[in-house]
Amino acid sequence: MFDIMAENMRSQLAKAKQHLYEIIFETRTRAGRRFDLVLLWLITASILVVILDSVPEIHDKAARPFLAVEWFFTIAFTVEYLLRIWTSPKPLKYVFSYWGLVDFIAIFPTYFSLIFPGSQSFMVVRALRLFRVFRILKLKRHVAAARRLTAAMKASVFKISAFLFAMLALVVIMGSIMYLVEGGENGFSSIPQGIYWAVITVTTVGYGDVVPQTVLGKFISSFIMIIGYSIIAVPTGIFTAEMIRSNGARKTCTACRHKNELSARFCSHCGRTF
Repeated sequence: MFDIMAENMRSQLAKAKQHLYEIIFETRTRAGRRFDLVLLWLITASILVVILDSVPEIHDKAARPFLAVEWFFTIAFTVEYLLRIWTSPKPLKYVFSYWGLVDFIAIFPTYFSLIFPGSQSFMVVRALRLFRVFRILKLKRHVAAARRLTAAMKASVFKISAFLFAMLALVVIMGSIMYLVEGGENGFSSIPQGIYWAVITVTTVGYGDVVPQTVLGKFISSFIMIIGYSIIAVPTGIFTAEMIRSNGARKTCTACRHKNELSARFCSHCGRTF
């Protein structure tokens, strides 16, 4: 009889664990969307608290309330972190994954500050508080638009990389040419200095600390500026094309005909499993 009760308890615990996993990790269910929405607001509020607390005038007037609110957020994120470890099929894989490290970074400064309560370590604790801003990285996990942006960036990474290599070759060639044309007396004291000038020119930043003086140098400079205006739109166009492609592809639910993302495992409208 006790074996049957123990087996039932294990079965119920396994079901509860699976249900929590779907809520915490599977963001395509209604419960998962609500969970993400709550976390999104908590993360946003906690970031706002950290930013406001860094203002000396505000910190001096509301140090204790800010500390209490910070502990509230820390405990909430700690519970979330532990639940993710418990419900994950491979806990260690989650702990050492990108999101696992982000979740840990979001909570450890508050606990670590308890180890250094003395005045000698005050600056260390203040520096550790900066890590709490890393909570902003957690926002991406709870925003569908951010996931689409990430997918578009991954899809366009090879094209943009090829473009960047071409740009690297261009600035090296142009920087070397300007080193030969202008020389050290006009500020182009080395090829790296010429490459630096080419980078700030082709990107249309133009600090003005290195300026060509010869007629040929000015002509080359004008040519690079025109190239810069024409190529700025290239990576934007590549990324935009991938965004349009990812937004156009959808998975239609057979029950409610709602269109979901291709990576969805559950319908975001009715919760049906694909």
